[in-house]
Amino acid sequence: MINLREFSKSYNKFMAVSNLTLEIKNGEIMGFAGLNGAGKTTTIRAISGLIFPTGGSIEVDGHNIVNDKVMASMQIGLVPEFPNFELDAKPLQLLKYYAGFYGINSADAEKRAIELLKKLGIYQYADKKLKMYSQGMKKRFSIASALIGNPNNYLFDETLNGLDPQGVKDVRDLMLSLKKEGKCVFLSSHILTELQNVADRIAIIKQGRLIKILERDDLANLGNTVIKIGIRNPDNNINSVLKGYGDVIFENSFYFIRNASKNLDTSEVNSELVKSGYRVFYISRESEALEEYFLKAVN
Repeated sequence: MINLREFSKSYNKFMAVSNLTLEIKNGEIMGFAGLNGAGKTTTIRAISGLIFPTGGSIEVDGHNIVNDKVMASMQIGLVPEFPNFELDAKPLQLLKYYAGFYGINSADAEKRAIELLKKLGIYQYADKKLKMYSQGMKKRFSIASALIGNPNNYLFDETLNGLDPQGVKDVRDLMLSLKKEGKCVFLSSHILTELQNVADRIAIIKQGRLIKILERDDLANLGNTVIKIGIRNPDNNINSVLKGYGDVIFENSFYFIRNASKNLDTSEVNSELVKSGYRVFYISRESEALEEYFLKAVN
């Protein structure tokens, strides 16, 4: 569990974060959203002990990040936006080195490191130096580094940036798995749809100040439901098939059903279209609500 109580951080006369109070619980994923420069990375760096608060306090599993930094840091797994490693090192040896900080013996460290490299899909490159890794592979290694000590709390700072679709899915699944294990997950991202996909709550920060915490029920009830449909053989009659489900709009080669019932299942729409002779290549329930809410909140 991570507790921030009136946390503030200033650089000379610039207040990067002001009086931020948050509690990130075990067994939950909290999203952290804000424009560039809002204070997200500053907050994550402070939680991880890389910088100290100017005011207020931060506790990790009851350990103060200033007065009990070693114990607090032992329970933090940090995945920074821009990983920085010894690029001439090989991943297996570096993970074993990191494991030593957690008091893990050499044999167990090697076993754990191999397991994580396999889990993150980079074991086949274990004999290559990190300078040979792509940005996405470095991100995967950074995640393995955060997991090596099996801490209770995880900080993901724009981790989805630079990942391919499979990488995004893998990280999403990993975070959900950590949540299931009862871990505490704090995810900073500008990809709002991903926050909405995984987060139990989302904290929105503007110019260093917390302006709103959206609970899961808030997220579910925000705005209108939108169903996006791709048809290979559209014709003039398709609107008559779709209009019974909501307002139909055609944009950028896709049909959108807006103001649809939240209980409407996409399989029902798909079935009706197929029955009417249409070839559906894409159908998905999507939400523009969080992005719209976020932009209104920060502007």
